[in-house]
Amino acid sequence: MLKTLYKYPNEAGTDEAGRGCLAGPVTAAAIILPDDFKNTLLNDSKQLSEAKRDILRPILEKEAVSFSVCHVFQDEIDEINILNASFLAMHRALDDMHHKPDFILVDGNRFKPYPSISHECIIKGDGKFMSIAAASILAKTYRDAYMAAIHEEFPMYNWKKNKGYPTKEHREAIKKYGLTKYHRKSFRQLPEQLTLDI
Repeated sequence: MLKTLYKYPNEAGTDEAGRGCLAGPVTAAAIILPDDFKNTLLNDSKQLSEAKRDILRPILEKEAVSFSVCHVFQDEIDEINILNASFLAMHRALDDMHHKPDFILVDGNRFKPYPSISHECIIKGDGKFMSIAAASILAKTYRDAYMAAIHEEFPMYNWKKNKGYPTKEHREAIKKYGLTKYHRKSFRQLPEQLTLDI
């Protein structure tokens, strides 16, 4: 059972999606839910089907006190590394909220402190708190929609299905067609090849 609040009213949950991908942005969401918000479907986005996430997204957007979603794209990821890009995406999502939170709940165990607002890192928080679960759903659905859109430009990588993650199919396409402008150049795109000098 997800908890509504950690210990403060006006808490924002924040989470990111796409950290382990080879292509596309890392996407973060921040959301403040009403104190009395209830939804039996709401859970960690990884535990929900795509159809259920798509049902929840407009409900969360409508019911939220405030929410924001932000992409940090591959060029910036390559420049500052994926961990810093994840923090940056969460900070930008918090920056864009029209209603500022009193406290921030962060999924995971690391976060770069946000100016003048205290935070708490919650390991597996998307399975414990509604606001983090809601942020995980918004981050995932917005990123998936973006990957489906760029799939049309480069269908051979099948981003509509793999969302840029390092599946066997995605790696085979990289071997065959090379990298696109959407790939993260700082990531190891293909496993190292072992050769024997005999």
